Amino acid sequence: MKVNVQTLDAQAAGDLELNDAVFGIEPRTDILHRVVLWQLEKRRAPARATRERSDVARTGKKFGRQKGGGTARHGDRKAPVFIGGGKAHGARARTFGHDLNKKVRALGLKMALSTKAKNGSLIVLDNLDVAEGKTKALVAHLAKLNLNKALFIDGDAVNVSFAKASANIVGVDLLPAVGANVYDILRADSLVLTRAAVEKLEARFNG
Repeated sequence: MKVNVQTLDAQAAGDLELNDAVFGIEPRTDILHRVVLWQLEKRRAPARATRERSDVARTGKKFGRQKGGGTARHGDRKAPVFIGGGKAHGARARTFGHDLNKKVRALGLKMALSTKAKNGSLIVLDNLDVAEGKTKALVAHLAKLNLNKALFIDGDAVNVSFAKASANIVGVDLLPAVGANVYDILRADSLVLTRAAVEKLEARFNG
C-alpha cells in the first residue's frame, strides 16, 4: 500500500510503501474488542479488602457477663456493631486484569493500524519539527492538515519541539512508537505517523 508523505506544513514530501501485513489486513471487531478490554482492565487498580471481624486488632476477651448486665450478650469488641470493630460483609481483595495471548495483542495492533488506513484516517508526515516549539505555529500547521482530535506517533523518542508545542492543545496526543496501542489509536479521529514511526512499527512485527 502506497501513501503520500507530507510535511507538517501540508506540503508534499514524496511517498512511502506501507507493509500490507501491518497496515493492510482486514479488521475484526471481536479481536479489537478483546484487546481494548484487556488494556482497560490492566489499568484498574486492585480492590483492597476491608478488615473484617477476624482482621481487626482488638481484644478477644468477653467484656461483660452473659446474664444480668442489662445489655446484649456480646463476646468481644471485634463485633461490627462497635466502633473499631470489623466490617460486616466487607469488600474482598480482587484484581481485575486478565492475560491475553501476545499474538492476539499483536494482531489487535495491526488491525487498529489497518482500520485507520482503510478509513482514510492515516496520515504520514516526514517529521514533527516545530519552529522554536511554538504552540501558535503548531496550531497553524494542524489547521492546514485539517486535524482536530489526532494521535501523533513518532520514532524511538518523541520530538521535543512538537511535545513542547502540543502540550496545551486539547485533542492532540503524542506517543513514541513503542507506546503505540489499540485503545489510543481507535479513540483518535486521525492517526499521524512519522516515517520513523512507520519504520519502527513494521520492524516491531517483523523482528
